[in-house]
Amino acid sequence: MKTFEFKPKLYTALKNYSKETFLSDLMAGIIVGIVALPLAIAFGIASGVSPEKGIITAIIAGFIISFLGGSKVQIGGPTGAFIVIVYGIIQQYGEKGLIVATIMAGLLLIILGVFKLGTIIKYIPYPIVVGFTSGIAVTIFTTQIKDLFGLKMHIVPADFLSKWGAYFQDFSTISLWPTLVGLLSILIIAYTPKFSKKIPGSLIAIIVMTIFAYLMRTYAGITSIETIGDRFTINASLPQAQVPAMSWEVIKGLFPAAITIAILGAIESLLSATVADGVTGDKHDSNQELIAQGAANLITPLFGGIPATGAIARTMTNINNGGKSPVAGLIHAGVLLLILICLGPLTKHIPMACLAGVLVIVSYNMSEWRTFKALLKNPKSDIAVLLITFFLTIIIDLTVAIEVGIVIACLLFMRRVAETTNLSVITEEIEPAVVGEVGEVAEEPIKIPEGVEVYEINGPFYFGIANKFEEQMVQLEDHPKVRIIRMRKVPFIDSTGVHNLTNLCRMSKKENIEVVLSGVNDRVHEVLEKSGFNDLLGKENICSHITLALARAQELIDKK
Repeated sequence: MKTFEFKPKLYTALKNYSKETFLSDLMAGIIVGIVALPLAIAFGIASGVSPEKGIITAIIAGFIISFLGGSKVQIGGPTGAFIVIVYGIIQQYGEKGLIVATIMAGLLLIILGVFKLGTIIKYIPYPIVVGFTSGIAVTIFTTQIKDLFGLKMHIVPADFLSKWGAYFQDFSTISLWPTLVGLLSILIIAYTPKFSKKIPGSLIAIIVMTIFAYLMRTYAGITSIETIGDRFTINASLPQAQVPAMSWEVIKGLFPAAITIAILGAIESLLSATVADGVTGDKHDSNQELIAQGAANLITPLFGGIPATGAIARTMTNINNGGKSPVAGLIHAGVLLLILICLGPLTKHIPMACLAGVLVIVSYNMSEWRTFKALLKNPKSDIAVLLITFFLTIIIDLTVAIEVGIVIACLLFMRRVAETTNLSVITEEIEPAVVGEVGEVAEEPIKIPEGVEVYEINGPFYFGIANKFEEQMVQLEDHPKVRIIRMRKVPFIDSTGVHNLTNLCRMSKKENIEVVLSGVNDRVHEVLEKSGFNDLLGKENICSHITLALARAQELIDKK
């Protein structure tokens, strides 16, 4: 196995870098930086932190992900997927708890990358990904109802069902002007792509609605349109790095949340990089990408930032505007830094209802309702995983949803493998067409000697089917002189399989029945040898193919 090679895409991209490529990256970086601004602010506020912390995350994490990443065009920063988990951590542990959980998630991502486990993330079942993504979308939408309609609510319940109950109870307090701002923002964002592909609708909505709200407050005396400045104090500078105090109790309590952040970050970043590969024709390094994501989540929280990952929308904006290398991502971070320092104080005039409109569109795009609907036509097991993950995400929390979803998917997978693994009994002759073991040549059916039975295992011999095999052997209730266990179609065996096979051999010896193994591949043979199975059965009774096994069986019969 090759050791991990630390080689960011920036390193290779700069080798043949040209002026034309730089100009292309410069334009893409400026546009992506402008696009990222409203999203960073909205994600920061929705996560339960101040707006500038969303921008700080986009700056620091965006720079690190582009600097160290395994994709040429990946743009990193805060994303909607983290809103639910971040908000929950802050409610329970405060911002210091979020910092600890994010640092732990960063370390986990680095470990995944160093040990070359980037490809394992791809094996998480698709219904789980869609289930919790759609659940997150519904939860984000739910959190924006108060600001979207300007409801007069002093306390908004934390859980999903209580939240909607409170909304219905207090909906009579709806305010006209915030509702108008929110709905107009949604319309602007939704219809901007019909007129302009370059300028993001969210940016236009924020500019137009901020000017509108400012004029209404200044010249019409309308004060019901709440702005960022009414709720937050904006600090338009990068803060000093601070290392949080950590205790073993806090680490234990936050470890499940850290795993969730790491899994979410890995899935979203690698999914984004894969989508980008399909458009650009390039191939990302998944392990290097996880290293970059880990470093970003390790360093960003020290400056008060929130979890970050690769963002599909911003990555595609980068590609569509000519981004060719990680330099575009570095420029995007620089643009955001300039905006924070130079224009940061102006963000206090942005209406909260406008940001709610931005997040409503984000939640709609995240919902993947067409994919969700299509998956409902799949097998019942996939539908069960999808719906359980979805409802656990919105009703309980994302951490539980991912844990339960993965466990259920694993159990269903094991059941499917167990259903495809079977045991067949051959007592007369073996057809030449199904011999097929290394070293065998057969043009005519192979006759099985009298007193010999061949039991063929078709599939992996692991804990999921080992007991099933043992039960089938007991049910046969036959008493041949020799049992040949044909294992040519057994790709691997685990400790439970070895245990059950050992039990079968001991039970057979008590009944004066000899056991011979046939077609054992090198991998299975190595496991049997290490477990001491060879000493129990005897090396001479483990044969490489069926012809030798039958000859050995005849030899044992002759001895008897």
